[in-house]
Order: sequence, then structure tokens, then C-alpha cells
Amino acid sequence: MTNIITLTTDFGLHDTYVAEMKGVILGIYPNAVIVDITHKVEKFNIRKGAFMLATAAPYFPAGTIHVAVVDPAVGTKRRPIIVQTEHNVFVGPDNGVLMLAAEAHGIKRVFKIENQKFLSLPISNTFHGRDVFAPVAAHIAKGTAALEEFGRPITDVIKPKFSKVKRTTCGLVGEVLHVDSFGNIITNIHRKDIEPTKPVKLQVNLRNLKLNLNFVKAYAEAKPYEPLALIGSHNYFEIALNQGNAAAKFQVQVGDKMVVSNL
Repeated sequence: MTNIITLTTDFGLHDTYVAEMKGVILGIYPNAVIVDITHKVEKFNIRKGAFMLATAAPYFPAGTIHVAVVDPAVGTKRRPIIVQTEHNVFVGPDNGVLMLAAEAHGIKRVFKIENQKFLSLPISNTFHGRDVFAPVAAHIAKGTAALEEFGRPITDVIKPKFSKVKRTTCGLVGEVLHVDSFGNIITNIHRKDIEPTKPVKLQVNLRNLKLNLNFVKAYAEAKPYEPLALIGSHNYFEIALNQGNAAAKFQVQVGDKMVVSNL
């Protein structure tokens, strides 16, 4: 492990929640390097948190511990988990927020967090970020114990539908994962799903639209305000409008389904 711990939450910065998590981490492991990925995930938006974590995680050193807390079911029977991958470790609730990133790095083992020795007691029913996930991450980074000591292994973790892409006779069936600040429509279709075929033109059925798009390498390969398709910087298939807002033009929202096929 490294001494790097990242934090991704929907807590915002108005309250002291993030500072409390950092205080717990540093109290256990003062040498921790804490990196904020973002605390401005839309409240309770597991999909958005999953996307933010998945796009940032690949750029951290091997052994980094990533904590993600977008947890609308905190205090219920939903499980706290540790996910060990080929590259790093993820800590958070078993609600899908970790899976988009974890699956991309190759999941090795998953553990349910059970051993109270590694938690901050008493545990609040409303703030597992501080009392469960922060101390567990700190102990992992510190090397206090092997992952097996935090709890028993499990295999039935929740994998969200937005992480799944289907290949059918009609084409690739995916959905809109994120709309960025430029209005680019970022889908859950990964480079590995579409690039091996090296299409020049694509047909995209999206909502009530049928778009015939050039599959390009850069936005500027299209004319201004011309729609296009490409693989974006995070290796996901995008629909964009050169120097324009594709999501606004096509009235697309996160979660919209699409079918992508070669022309």
C-alpha cells in the first residue's frame, strides 16, 4: 500500500463532515496523504459518485486506498465493504458506488467490514464516512492488519445496472453515464467495447433520435456545432458537438438508453 487515501463524497464543503473524516484518518495514521477527488457529487447520486471515482482512480499510484461515500442508505442493512483490486483498494458502502472503478481495475476479493477493532466507536447511524470508512482506510494504509482481519469475504456485492453494456444483434446497448460541463454526452460504453472494430461512421439511436455520426479522434475534426462521436479522455464513448452543447441540443439526460451500431 501507499500512504495515499482519496476521498469522494456528496458532503459538500459547507459543513465539517469532510474535516471530521480527515481528522479520524490523521489520528490513526499521521503520515497519510489525503487527496480530495471531489465532495460536490450531487446529493445521493450514486451514479455520479461512481463516475467521478472511476475517472480519477486510474491516475493514482498502485496501492492507493480510495474512499467513496455517497450513501443514501447509511444506517440500514446495507453493508460496508473493502474491495481489493489488482491496482488498489476501495472502501465504502455496498451500493454500487465503488464498482465502476473497482471492476475496471480487476476485482480480486471483497470483504464485509465487521471487526469493530478498526472502527471509531460509538458508530453513528448517520455518519459511517467518519466512523467506519475513514478509520478502516487509515488502518489499511498504515498496514495495521491484513484485509482478512477486517471482516469475512463476500461475493454477492451490488453491481449497478449503469456499469453494464450489452452487445446485441442491433449493436451496443448502453446508456448516458454523465454529462460534463461542456455538454458532452459521456456513455458507459468503454473504449474496449467499440474501438477494436475501428468504425468510421456510427449510427446512434438515442431517445427519439437517430444520429449518423463520424467517429473521430478529436472534437476539432468536426465543423463548429457539428455532432460527432469519439473516445474521450477517460476512455468512454462520447457524443459531442464541436464548440457546442450536445446534451442541450439533443435534450439528453443521464440514464437515457442508446444503441450504437456501425453504418
